[in-house]
Amino acid sequence: MDIARPRPVRGRVPAALAVLTAGLLAFHRAVPNTPGRLGSLLESFLPWFGLAVVPLFLYGLVRRSPVVLVAVLLPVAVWTRSFGDLLLPADPAGPRDLVVVQHNVSDENPDPADTARALAGSGADLIALEELVPDALPAYERVLAARYPHHVVRGTVGLWSRHPLSGARTVDIKPARLTEPWSRGLRAMAATPHGEVAVYVAHLPSVRIVPRGMTSAGRDESAALLGRAVADEPLDRVILMGDLNGTVDDRGLAPLTSRLEVPRRGFAFSFPAGLPLVRIDQVMARSATVSGIETLPATGSDHLPVRARITLD
Repeated sequence: MDIARPRPVRGRVPAALAVLTAGLLAFHRAVPNTPGRLGSLLESFLPWFGLAVVPLFLYGLVRRSPVVLVAVLLPVAVWTRSFGDLLLPADPAGPRDLVVVQHNVSDENPDPADTARALAGSGADLIALEELVPDALPAYERVLAARYPHHVVRGTVGLWSRHPLSGARTVDIKPARLTEPWSRGLRAMAATPHGEVAVYVAHLPSVRIVPRGMTSAGRDESAALLGRAVADEPLDRVILMGDLNGTVDDRGLAPLTSRLEVPRRGFAFSFPAGLPLVRIDQVMARSATVSGIETLPATGSDHLPVRARITLD
């Protein structure tokens, strides 16, 4: 007498991949950062992991596999919980809002004056710039002067403002391993119509993706130094703008994201300008709400400018 063998469940491997995707989205902090800072590398592209659902869902449809179709609901639910709010429209503008623009203008920008004109038309109250090289700085100062009469530059970072600035100083975020001159942080107080705000502008060290993983030790050290400076800031209200060379999900920026609020609405992928995959140009705040963030049209930089609306508490 023949005994019927149970038929194998179709789609076990795709279903397992769906569960794995959901696990990485939900528990990415459990991925170790050594070797090669793999955890940070994963977190840099975390929103894109949602795309894994598409081929798995199509497989389930074509193969008529209920187990796969049910399994893909798990990563969809986790992704929606983690990133779904970023797809919603920003809250309506209010009377206590500030508009800020953050832009790494590139030290190889072929037309700084044209970039400055684009930024001047952004409607921002505050503009933070990085990679300000000496040859290009006069063009930014000349073009932005009419609409932004107050500005301060420290090293290669600068801040332009419609409102008076005071208390400007350099913020030391230089990693210990660097021996050459290096100044990429500043702090100033902006006297806005809604009260005083401490404004920080920073450009953290670059990271590189190499065969062994991601090199981010200098960036992480610089983020820790900047985090301590923000923690010691006596003013309640703080706005941080900068090229932080990391996404808000990257654990390397935890010294900042643990102390400051990140944007509630908008992905605003800003780098690289030709095919934006990540937002490493950040706007964060304390005792204020970053209501939304968006990219602006490309300039002569390899980064896109980002514009954010901040509601002061």
